[in-house]
Amino acid sequence: QTLNQLLVEMDGFEANEGIIIIAATNRPDVLDPALLRPGRFDRQVVVPVPDIEGREKILAVHMKKVPLAPDVNSRTIARGTPGFSGADLANLVNEAALLAARRNKRLVAMQEFEDAKDKVMMGAERRSMVMTDDEKKMTAYHEAGHALVSINEPASDPIHKATIIPRGRALGMVMRLPERDSYSYHRDKMHANLAVAMGGRVAEEIIFGHNKVSSGASGDIQYATDLARSMVTKWGMSDKLGPLQYEESQEGYLGMGQTARTMGGSETNKLIDAEIKELVEGGLRRATEVLTDQEDKLHLLAQALLEYETLTGEEIDRLIKDGTIDRSDAPKGRVEIKPIIGSAIPKAGRKFGGEGGAAPQGA
Repeated sequence: QTLNQLLVEMDGFEANEGIIIIAATNRPDVLDPALLRPGRFDRQVVVPVPDIEGREKILAVHMKKVPLAPDVNSRTIARGTPGFSGADLANLVNEAALLAARRNKRLVAMQEFEDAKDKVMMGAERRSMVMTDDEKKMTAYHEAGHALVSINEPASDPIHKATIIPRGRALGMVMRLPERDSYSYHRDKMHANLAVAMGGRVAEEIIFGHNKVSSGASGDIQYATDLARSMVTKWGMSDKLGPLQYEESQEGYLGMGQTARTMGGSETNKLIDAEIKELVEGGLRRATEVLTDQEDKLHLLAQALLEYETLTGEEIDRLIKDGTIDRSDAPKGRVEIKPIIGSAIPKAGRKFGGEGGAAPQGA
């Protein structure tokens, strides 16, 4: 009834009234074909998320509404927010302004934008969540495993931040960001991401033993399995199965869709499952190789995470190269990290100012 009335209203306009009807939707696939016939919504314009130039211009519009500190650079923010929509960028500016207000600052500085970006991308900090020393240590080694494998995979995106402060639904997180907008996904990067995803679980097993591996890798395992399945069934990246599509997505209400096998008998399905398993296990082997060869760096990075709770990508690179972290806001400035190997729990929790009074926690 609503659709019919809308069609009547659209057809009832006089041609000389100069009225242009514009509508927007995120699901054009579920629209009634009657709406898309010539004379109605017959011209479709796809609006993707903005590129770096678009993000910079959108930020400039929203930043006019807030008082900015001299160090704010919209180009730098735009470069660090690939995949953000216009609404995401508006939310980012708003979150930065709120952070500045909470810190009793008159101007919104670059630090507020950086912290707001972490909140938008990684989730809000859960500082009320109390973790035992053993849980912190497990989380630190888990995230250090992800980070160390990422550093040793040339195709992996650079690390933005690693943190062991709970955010959202995760106890820790290694956030990677692409250096530029990308519009395709290459095989070498897929294999790198499989290895990075397995790095956390492998680190747990190397340090704490087979029986102490935790459920913290459940999200990593799901991600790796989904990626491997897409490689085999959608993107034709299995040498045994060839460049064929074996699954297709079936859209559902409000995007709640599912995938279904489109071809092949039981033997083909067994081969698909075997190829998916082989890809995931290949990532597991690669992560094991890296972390076994560089166990000293794994201890070093985990100890630094326990000490500082959050590390930037630049700090992780410096730490891996020369074993130091150079922070201007630290009591001693340049700090040498000495890995603690064994059962001793390193003392955690040294925090530094500049990030809202305490180092941001991450998951």
